[in-house]
Amino acid sequence: MIDINAFAMLRQFLGGRAHYWSALQGTLSPQEEAALGSGGPPFTESPVVTRQPLRLTPEDEKMLDALAADGPASLVDLAAAADLTPGRASRRLDALLQRRGVHIDVEIAPAALGYHARANLWLRVHPSAVKSVGRALAQEPEIAFAAAISGPWNIHAVAHCRDLDELFEFTSDRIGSLTGLQSVEVSPVLRHVKQAGTRLCDDRLVGPSSARARR
Repeated sequence: MIDINAFAMLRQFLGGRAHYWSALQGTLSPQEEAALGSGGPPFTESPVVTRQPLRLTPEDEKMLDALAADGPASLVDLAAAADLTPGRASRRLDALLQRRGVHIDVEIAPAALGYHARANLWLRVHPSAVKSVGRALAQEPEIAFAAAISGPWNIHAVAHCRDLDELFEFTSDRIGSLTGLQSVEVSPVLRHVKQAGTRLCDDRLVGPSSARARR
């Protein structure tokens, strides 16, 4: 280890809505997208920390355990696990989602869909343009994550492209033309080993851990 840098995430502009990612466009039917909760906008700008801390109830813990074991679990299954009625389980799950106590994501192997160039983008923009640039990034189909951060760069984003030439075109033409951008550093990822909850082996997802990942 030679050096390490740590930054605080201040505002999230995109994350957790992977079914909007460009590689999946046209893959799902409107009904399937609706089942994934696609009724909202294709980005999720939100504060990182809420002013009112969320306290999980024993029933919440049981529902989260059930979700960790089976992400697509039905409301009937969640209600049974928490000894609640499906209606109460639905209302509590909605409350947890709205208050960011629960984060639902879709993990895929980008290489299996033809996306072989992943990169971290470190942007330095004028302070007055942080929000507008973050919101613009969130609507770019190549961007899988975007957030305002502390430190020498004030926006971090993750981009997925088919190859390095497409990455070059994307960062030069569309990222480079963002109003307020002062500089950008492109850091290609040579090998991606682990995502939020699963490991990657080339273009395949390795079986998820049985342990619940808390954020």
